[in-house]
Amino acid sequence: MTDADHSPPVLFDPLTDSPPRALPLLTLTDLRIAESQAAATLPGHTLMARAGYAAARWLLRRIAADTSVANAQQRVFLIAGPGNNGGDALVVATELHKAGIAVAVCMPVEVKPADARWALDAARAAGVPIDTAPPASLDGYGWLVDGMFGIGLVRPLDGVFAALARQLSERTQTRPAQGAVLALDVPSGLDSDTGAVIGGHGAAAVHATHTVTFIGAKPGLFTAQGRDLAGRVTVAPIGLAAGIIGDGGRDPATSSGAKMIQLSAPDLFGPFMPPRDFAANKGTFGSLAVVGGDTGMCGAPILAARAALYTGAGKVHVALLGEGAPPYDPPHPELMLHPIDTLPLNAMDALAIGCGMGHGERAARVLHEVLQLDVPKLFDADALNLIAKDPALAADVAARGAQGDPCILTPHPLEAARLLGSDAASVQRDRLAAARALAARFASVVVLKGVGTIIAAPDGRLALNPTGNAALATGGTGDVLGGMIGALLAQHLPRFEAALAGVYLHGLAADTLTAQGQGPAGLTAGELAPMVRTLLNRLFYPAPAA
Repeated sequence: MTDADHSPPVLFDPLTDSPPRALPLLTLTDLRIAESQAAATLPGHTLMARAGYAAARWLLRRIAADTSVANAQQRVFLIAGPGNNGGDALVVATELHKAGIAVAVCMPVEVKPADARWALDAARAAGVPIDTAPPASLDGYGWLVDGMFGIGLVRPLDGVFAALARQLSERTQTRPAQGAVLALDVPSGLDSDTGAVIGGHGAAAVHATHTVTFIGAKPGLFTAQGRDLAGRVTVAPIGLAAGIIGDGGRDPATSSGAKMIQLSAPDLFGPFMPPRDFAANKGTFGSLAVVGGDTGMCGAPILAARAALYTGAGKVHVALLGEGAPPYDPPHPELMLHPIDTLPLNAMDALAIGCGMGHGERAARVLHEVLQLDVPKLFDADALNLIAKDPALAADVAARGAQGDPCILTPHPLEAARLLGSDAASVQRDRLAAARALAARFASVVVLKGVGTIIAAPDGRLALNPTGNAALATGGTGDVLGGMIGALLAQHLPRFEAALAGVYLHGLAADTLTAQGQGPAGLTAGELAPMVRTLLNRLFYPAPAA
């Protein structure tokens, strides 16, 4: 390695960096192109040396920060797989060994690629202890390092590697106080493109507490099962940062030609937030109608409408389909409640349709009617199920998009499956592909809800949302999200940016409340909106300095 290779590695946490920034997420194809370009210009073994060195520096800092155990007493166990991920682990072991940390490497199958063979020779020359059989217990070790398989794994873990994956995961899940589990690049067994476990339900995969990922962040680390399995993610660009991190653009030298997937952040939608000038009035910030509420189901649209108020809409109406609704909302008399036949929906700046609207003939008729209006529209909940079972409604939605007036669809995985004529398991196996397919089929902006919510536009733009947690797994949070995005549409944000902003702020509200001790258990949907207001003003409308 050169002196440059031993310079302090660039490491960053995409979820905690301040201020947060949009970050390109690299697919397997992107990464292979980047690796091949680098291999053509760099000396042999450079990328592996840099990756191992960066992960070793990260570990050494973590070990030094743990004052409960002297460095001389720290023991690190590493598993090296048969490919280049195993080579990365061997470089880490060598660097730790040289730094005076006691290490033990388990290599059940000897590494095969040329770069990994170089790393093995270096480890042996340095005196790193390497065994083929795993120890009976890992209790004597602090950090456990997963270097079994990285990106590109196509078959489920089996045999000794499946057993080791379960052994590492058991440490993470039941005995975290005894030490942490670091995955190199991606947790073994995880598809880095989709976030699904390779082999599906019941297949083995490493559940890490931390992941140091190389070259760039991967989408699978932030969605589906990947968000849980990867733990805290740190990106080590290893000298290939140009065009990969920064403004979210794509360097032609590393581009596969597809649209870049981005990890969402306020810089993607903040510039579209309306100014709050002194001369503004309620009309400046638009009128939203929340359409829904069949008999006995008025709570959902009122919850959505309250969220719209807190997200800054100038005027918020609720157009109710059913009978027996209250004349007004006592906690928020600012909301204007109407029987749907008495509210001119074509006079609104945006419509959010579907909360509690039911599946009856009247609901279907309302959908047919609103689809003819030249007003920005969001469809959620019951509206999505009606569209899924009515080809004429589906065709109307697609036609609006083809005419340059895309709708916003906000399905959860089961609703997405109905819209695609598929099943929820298939949607979850590749959430990005499902979101793309929905956006293309309906010529709409799609918000595929769930961990790592995906926002897809019909023009190919794709973003993955990093905010939110299990506090959102409670009834009514989807209604709140629909009202928020509707409010942003009413304030004249473009469809894609309105969806990005609503999803980001919705999740950030849950994260902030959880950090304050009000979640993840027991947080109610109605508690989100006041925090959204706080965050909206903090991020985009701070008070002027005195």
